[in-house]
Amino acid sequence: MSRLLDLLLSTDPVQRTRLAQAGLALLMLGAGVAAMHYFVWAGVAPLQPVLWWSGVTLGGMGLFFGLIRSGWSRRCAEPSLTVSQMVFALTSGAVAYTLLGEGRGAVFPMVMVVMMFGMFIASPRQVRWVSAYAVLLFGAAMALMAVMQPAVYAWRIELGHFLLVATMMPGVSLLAARLARLRQRARQQRAELAQALARLRENTTRDELTGLINRRHMQELMAQEHQRCIRSGQSFCLAVLDIDGFKPVNASHGYAVGDAVMRAIAQEALRHVRVSDALSRWESDDFVLMLGDTRAALARGGLERLRQKVGALRILHGAVAVEVTLSCGLAEHHAGEAVDQTLGRAYRALQEAKAQGRDRIAVAP
Repeated sequence: MSRLLDLLLSTDPVQRTRLAQAGLALLMLGAGVAAMHYFVWAGVAPLQPVLWWSGVTLGGMGLFFGLIRSGWSRRCAEPSLTVSQMVFALTSGAVAYTLLGEGRGAVFPMVMVVMMFGMFIASPRQVRWVSAYAVLLFGAAMALMAVMQPAVYAWRIELGHFLLVATMMPGVSLLAARLARLRQRARQQRAELAQALARLRENTTRDELTGLINRRHMQELMAQEHQRCIRSGQSFCLAVLDIDGFKPVNASHGYAVGDAVMRAIAQEALRHVRVSDALSRWESDDFVLMLGDTRAALARGGLERLRQKVGALRILHGAVAVEVTLSCGLAEHHAGEAVDQTLGRAYRALQEAKAQGRDRIAVAP
């Protein structure tokens, strides 16, 4: 059943929606055809014209379905062909009105179904245009039949029918405009909700000061990298970066300057790490860098360039100029080792780098 539906309605979600709408329209007109043949059985409508009408009506709607299913309709400004289907269905309804004689009142529910079908799909402008077409079309059909068959289509009755149609159509247009406003409001609310959720996700994964990945999200990424390495047999490296003399900067120049230093180093570091690497603010003035699919020798070269770039920075904040350096501890993950153990070795390497005089890199054994 699923394969049959995929064959009939395609697997493209947008195309599937269009075809479902066209299929529903075809079913509705199919019900109208069945009703017409009831009136033939009741002796109200002539058989031969109704047969011709049935063939043209079902064939026309089937053609619309085929044009959409084949993809030909994508060349059109309106790929769903909604307005074209409405115009065709209304024209078919007007012809049915001329064939039904005493049973012609049964056409009006069909007309309303067609208009309601369009209200939920077409734009208010399109619905207004189709409504005007329906009024003119049925007005012409009623006038024609009142002249050709006055005994059946009495002009007083036809005038009443026309006034009914002329009243219903503007009402449908107003409802369509109201629905369009509701749809627009719903789209706007969905867009605002999506933006709010995106901001919420950003706030839960990013450090507010530096814009880097925060500690919690970094822990998730390290766990994922650990699992990937278990499956692939590859390795990764963790580096802990510490700003040398950061506390004296805060003490001498204030926290605003300290924050400027943190942001400047974060931005500089992001410019010199690979896109595939992850850099996070871990705590206070410490950063953690995860280098995926990398050995310690290669990782050290990248860290050395980063250390030199940071050491060359002259960070300005108002009238204050600050120069800082980085000390780095690097550890390559060992098979069978937990991520916390690798990170612990990187921290011990950092302490070794600081003990050796700072502004340098130490690699854990």
